[in-house]
Amino acid sequence: MNTGFIIASNVLLWCAFLSLAALMLGVIRQIGLLHERSAPLGAMLLDNGPEVGERSPVFSQTTFDGEPITVGRAVTPGRPSLLMFTGPSCPICAKLLPIIRSVAAAEGADVVLISDGTRAEHLEFLRNHPLQNERYVVSAEIGIRYQISKVPYGVLLDADGVILGKGLCNTREHVESLFETVREGHSTLQDFMKHSTTPLLRADENKGVH
Repeated sequence: MNTGFIIASNVLLWCAFLSLAALMLGVIRQIGLLHERSAPLGAMLLDNGPEVGERSPVFSQTTFDGEPITVGRAVTPGRPSLLMFTGPSCPICAKLLPIIRSVAAAEGADVVLISDGTRAEHLEFLRNHPLQNERYVVSAEIGIRYQISKVPYGVLLDADGVILGKGLCNTREHVESLFETVREGHSTLQDFMKHSTTPLLRADENKGVH
């Protein structure tokens, strides 16, 4: 009798295990389909400050190292500039710095890191994250003029200081989207996706009309 009970219990356990395995496979498949259908989001545009298409305001500043710099115009003649608003105590900003460096190098853009805070905070940040070719500017004025409320926030300028794109940047995709949307003729990746998907939606609607 005990043997029959053990066999029955094992059969029930195996049935339960196989049912759970089939359920998990179904969930994994649905997650995969959702991931494929989800469009990547670009840098979130916060509708404040100077508009895309306008010339950036100009700020005569000095870098943290004491070098004069004009923020809002090309750092190197003929090259675009990526103004990246950061914070010395922002963990995402620190994690994003190598990504910003990599994307800007691939796109041929100069990077200006704009931050605020105490000198001690900046010294600590730069000790842990040494600069390479980036310019580091400490200025509350620039952030106020651009009305930056969250960091890291990127503003892409062309060689003449015209704002090509801007938005909140938390990932590589967000930083890359600032450059990608310019190539596609849109100010944000969300705007690009909205326009690019409209013809597809219309085509699907037409398929249903007989």
